[in-house]
Amino acid sequence: MTRVKKAVNALKTRRNVLRKVKGYRFGRSKKERQAEEAIFHAGSYAFAHRRDKKNDFRKLWTVRINAALQKQELSYSTFMGNLKKKGVMIDRKILATLAEKHPETFKRVVSKIS
Repeated sequence: MTRVKKAVNALKTRRNVLRKVKGYRFGRSKKERQAEEAIFHAGSYAFAHRRDKKNDFRKLWTVRINAALQKQELSYSTFMGNLKKKGVMIDRKILATLAEKHPETFKRVVSKIS
């Protein structure tokens, strides 16, 4: 068989790989093999951290709700327990938003639950 040189295709692939790693440090932004490895790792970190982000927000909401409840001399765990017992279907995200932006509404929700 005749020999095939990959000239155009190889350059295109290399160019695309190096575009993705623009701004990376050291050889990862200049050398093709290191760049491909960097892209692979970046993809796996991005996948894992998309999951972690959901956890981080839930922790943040818990802290915000707890801070608002401390002003009303109530603990987070008792409030959430009462919320479940009363069958109120308000999630933590909405509660945290109410606690931060609309404290008077949050106070009314707490008084209904307690």
